[in-house]
Amino acid sequence: MSQGPRSGLAAVSSALLAMSRHLEVRDVLKTIVASARELLDAQYAALGVPDDHGGFAQFVVDGVSDAQWKAIGPLPRQHGILAAMLQEARPQRLADVRKDPRFEGWPSAHPEMSDFLGLPIRDGEEVIGALFLANKQRHREGTLPSPEAEGRCGFTEEDAELLGILAQHAAIALTNARLYERSRELTIAEERSRLAHELHDAVSQKLFSLRLTAQAAAALVDRDPSRAKGELQQVAALAAEAADELRAAVVELRPAALDEDGLVATLRTHVQVLDRAHSARVTFLSNGVRALPASQEEAVLRVAQEALHNALRHSDAGHIDVAVERRGSGAVLRVTDDGGGFDPKKVRRAGRHLGLVSMRDRASGVGGRLTVESAPGKGTTIELEVPGG
Repeated sequence: MSQGPRSGLAAVSSALLAMSRHLEVRDVLKTIVASARELLDAQYAALGVPDDHGGFAQFVVDGVSDAQWKAIGPLPRQHGILAAMLQEARPQRLADVRKDPRFEGWPSAHPEMSDFLGLPIRDGEEVIGALFLANKQRHREGTLPSPEAEGRCGFTEEDAELLGILAQHAAIALTNARLYERSRELTIAEERSRLAHELHDAVSQKLFSLRLTAQAAAALVDRDPSRAKGELQQVAALAAEAADELRAAVVELRPAALDEDGLVATLRTHVQVLDRAHSARVTFLSNGVRALPASQEEAVLRVAQEALHNALRHSDAGHIDVAVERRGSGAVLRVTDDGGGFDPKKVRRAGRHLGLVSMRDRASGVGGRLTVESAPGKGTTIELEVPGG
C-alpha cells in the first residue's frame, strides 16, 4: 500500500529532527537513508560520501542485513553509476541499472537491483555525496505494472523530487559536519600553538634562572663554599624542574596522529588546517610514499612543521607548497614558498632565527640530509631527504 501524506511527512520529519538530536553525522545520514527507503517504498537505499582517493569516506546502507554487508566485502569504489552521479552531478532514474552501459557489475554477494533512482548531494556547485534507491517495492507487490513490462523506472518524477528534499538536508548535515571538523581542527591547532608558546616561555625562564644560579655558585665557590653548595643545590632543583617542563612538552606535543594516520595523512591534515587559518595559500602533494621508521616519520613531520611555521611567520609568502615523495626506500620532503627569502650564507643569524639548526639536527639524527635554497626576494625551499628503513 502507498503511504499517505501523514506517513510521508512523518518520515521526512524523522529525518530532519535527527539533525538536532544527533551529534554524529553518520547517525543523521543513517536516519535520512532509512527514511528515504521507507518513504519511497524502496527495497534498498544508500548514501555515499566520496574521499579523495577514488573510494568513499562514508557509505551508509539500509535494507541490507549485517550478514549480507559483510559478505559483500570492502566498500565500493567510485565507478559505474555511482561515479556518474558524482561526476555528472545530475539525477539518474533507470528502469534497469544492469542494462545501463555504465554498469560495471557488483560482487557476487551483492543483492540484485533493477529500477534505480539516484541524486547527487550538493554544497553549492560542489558534489559532496550521492543518495540512491533501488527496487521500487510497489511494483514487486503487483499493485502497479512492473517497470520491466513498461520499460520505465518504477520510481516517478515525484519520487525524485521528494528524494531531492532529503538530499538537500543530507547536504546540510554533511556541510555542518565539515564546518564542525574544520572548527575542531583549528581549535586544536590554536591550542597546541598556545601550549607550545607557554612551554617555551616556562622552559626559557627556568634555564635563565639556572644560568644565573650557576654563575652565582661559581663566584662563591672560593670565598664561601657553604653558600656555593646551597646555590649548586638550587641548580640541581632548577634543572629537575626544567626537565619536567621539557618532558611535559614531549607528552603534550608529540605527533600522536602519526601512529593512527601515518605520515602522509598527518601532513595533509596539518596543511589543510594551516591553509584555512592563514591568508597564504598552503598546498600539499604526495607521491608514492611508503611507511617509514617511526623516528624518520617524526623527523619529516617536525621539519615540515618548522618550515611551514617559518614561511607563514617570517617570509610574507602568498603561496607555500609542501610535497613529499618516494625516493628509493626513503622519502624526500620539500617545502617551498614564494616569500621574501634570505641569504643562507648568513647562517649564524638566519639559522637561529629560522630554526635551521634544529631542522639540521633532526635530519642528522635519523641519517637524513637537509638542504636550504634561498635568496633575498627569491623565496625559500627547504628539502629533507631520509633514507628509509
